[in-house]
Amino acid sequence: MTERPDIRVLIVDDDPLIVELHRSFVDRIPGFTVVAEAIGAFQAVATLRDENTRIDLILLDITMPDGSGLDVLRHIRARGSDTHAIVISGVREAESVRRTLALGVAQYLIKPFTFATFHERMLQFREFHNRELCVTGQSTQQDVDSLFTALRPPTREQPAKGIAPETLRLVTDALRGHGARSAAEIAEEVGMSRVAARRYLEHLTASGSVERAPRLGTPGRPQSEYRWRSTPEN
Repeated sequence: MTERPDIRVLIVDDDPLIVELHRSFVDRIPGFTVVAEAIGAFQAVATLRDENTRIDLILLDITMPDGSGLDVLRHIRARGSDTHAIVISGVREAESVRRTLALGVAQYLIKPFTFATFHERMLQFREFHNRELCVTGQSTQQDVDSLFTALRPPTREQPAKGIAPETLRLVTDALRGHGARSAAEIAEEVGMSRVAARRYLEHLTASGSVERAPRLGTPGRPQSEYRWRSTPEN
């Protein structure tokens, strides 16, 4: 199976500290690479015009001294570019949000937010991007529905006691499509304790989403490994 290239990211914010923070967030998520940074709208547009720098995704602020993120979005659409954007802004006015939606943003994150929220939105975009690459030729209704569903916030079921929905999604994404993994491996990737990771993995096992089996050939205490069930609905 051919490995997909990383999604190339441009970070746009007039605050260098925010740019650095967002870069550190992106660096923690597999499948994304920051290829450029811009500290204003003018520099962002110049980067997008550079034929030597291909951008798949922009993490875009709205309010900047030399222009608006809306101007950057209009530039993208005017060029007919297929570059996507996730707005990251403190702007909460409904009219501004509606304008960004009309210009085709993939997500809108309101500052401040946690890494867990950022991680969830980026994984949603990665799934959308990967599905987008798979759609070729004439699209079926299923293809179209799949693309739109990828960017739709997941339906939240009432979580079990002690199970946080966002953390559950992080554990699920760390396991799904990655083969068999131990609680220790999941804990290291997600950034949680091994005991907490095992609790979430056992919850997924009880729900029928995950299979548990002994890990063979490991010295010391017996270890369990967990594998996402490969079923049509999953």
